[in-house]
Amino acid sequence: MSKKIKTKILTEAEDIVNNRSEEKERMYGPFNEGMERAAMIASGMTGKDITPTDMYKMLIALKFSRESYNHKEDNLLDSVAYIAALDNHILNEK
Repeated sequence: MSKKIKTKILTEAEDIVNNRSEEKERMYGPFNEGMERAAMIASGMTGKDITPTDMYKMLIALKFSRESYNHKEDNLLDSVAYIAALDNHILNEK
């Protein structure tokens, strides 16, 4: 992958995670709050204690799994965005 493409993916991921928060909140609510709710729902469905951190990691794993079947830039972009959002989540927990 060329440096130009890497920069493009990182720039787009930054935009998704940090610069579009207002747009995404109108559509889906705050991203981290959505992960907290998803973790509660998944915990209820499975009977296991699933945390928001676990949810981020599961979505990253899902995107990597999809990428293993068929390369799509969206898989990589979403993976990077979820990794960045996970980092934000961890930093905000401290």
